[in-house]
Amino acid sequence: MRKYYILLLCALLSGSATMAGKPKTINLSTYNIRHGQGMDGQLAFHRIGNILKEAGAQVVAVQEVDSVTKRTDGRYGLREIGKSIGMKDIYAPAIDFQGGKYGIGILCQKKPRSVRRIPLPGREESRMLLVAEFRDYVVACTHLSLTEEDRLASLTIIAREASRWDKPFFLMGDLNDEPGSKFYYELTQHFRVLSNTKEPTFPSDAPNVCIDYVAVYRSQAHRVGEASSRVGKEQTSDHCPLHATIQLLK
Repeated sequence: MRKYYILLLCALLSGSATMAGKPKTINLSTYNIRHGQGMDGQLAFHRIGNILKEAGAQVVAVQEVDSVTKRTDGRYGLREIGKSIGMKDIYAPAIDFQGGKYGIGILCQKKPRSVRRIPLPGREESRMLLVAEFRDYVVACTHLSLTEEDRLASLTIIAREASRWDKPFFLMGDLNDEPGSKFYYELTQHFRVLSNTKEPTFPSDAPNVCIDYVAVYRSQAHRVGEASSRVGKEQTSDHCPLHATIQLLK
């Protein structure tokens, strides 16, 4: 009998160790929402919320977000999307626009431990990096400049920020450049791209170029296991939504 209990205890301890070492799976999404206007010209934030809910997104990087501007009829789209699917909203305005603000944001199921807003260069308009820290990882959202020089300068700032963290740092957003470019090469020196760059993300009605990405900072990339991504076919913006499922290793 005693031998039976010893064997049972060993089995339970072994099972607990296995569970403790089991990878954690997270669902991340990035979406340039064009202030909520679809290719049909309709402003409908609930449609974007439905897409994110169906994807099971836990954290979403959102670009081209208006707050109380004329073209959104004075509405704050990020909060409307978040409320519709029970997610918290974090905003980083980049410029004043049409009586309100225009910038980027993050939607998340859980409240972040900390948030940082970091200005980035952009000669055609100011740009931002929005960083949200969670227990096991950090997510950064951005929408980079149309100018290559500014994108490269932004990458230096982003990499410096990523190096501050001792947990996986995920960069997500509309980087306004495609694989094979000088910028993309520099990006891959600092980050491991997790999304499938062979799947185009823009324009949504006839996708032919990849400019939206999910990537992890290389110094913590060893803590990321299997990763898969898919590009949505919805046309609720001029960009396609990009969804990634990622394993976090202990």
